[in-house]
Amino acid sequence: MYHDLTGSPVASPSRTWPQRRDHSDEALIEKIASGNRLAMQVLFARHHARVYRFVLRLVANEALAEDITSETFLSVWRQAHRFGARSTVTTWVLAIARYKALAELRRRPEPSAENQNEEAADPAADPEVALQATHRSEILRKCLTQLSREHREIIDLVYYHEKTVQEVAEVLGIPGNTVKTRMFYARRKLAELLRAHGVAEASA
Repeated sequence: MYHDLTGSPVASPSRTWPQRRDHSDEALIEKIASGNRLAMQVLFARHHARVYRFVLRLVANEALAEDITSETFLSVWRQAHRFGARSTVTTWVLAIARYKALAELRRRPEPSAENQNEEAADPAADPEVALQATHRSEILRKCLTQLSREHREIIDLVYYHEKTVQEVAEVLGIPGNTVKTRMFYARRKLAELLRAHGVAEASA
């Protein structure tokens, strides 16, 4: 119980916004830093799919992406005390994942487009619509694999993870202006590839 300036009792503020904050990523990291395993499980459940997809687009190998994702969250568990809140938790985690993925790629040859994974169509969708969507998705995926790694990860972070220029800069460790430049050339190259496959309207 709290008291106002007149000494009258008022409801504790812990019943309002502090409880909601207790479930934020930042609050989870604080708990993880103190060894809270449940908080680690919650953070993993909340973000592992996003991290896995990000890594998969870099390494193009499901098993390897799973391993790197697991290693990423293991690093989060070990390094939570070093999180300084200078960026969002997701930006920090994606930066760790990218570092590990690139380290692995240096030891392996870059995969060909044929090794990219295919996304399953929604079985509840109209067959013709599903076929068209799958076809367009396959074309986009193939075009993305033809981009350089630098351009591919820019597209991924901006469009799939909806990161700002500053957040992308933090993940990649490059200046914001470099992010903008790479984004410009990545979009232009992707548009050229899509037009070559007859999907000109997708480049808009």
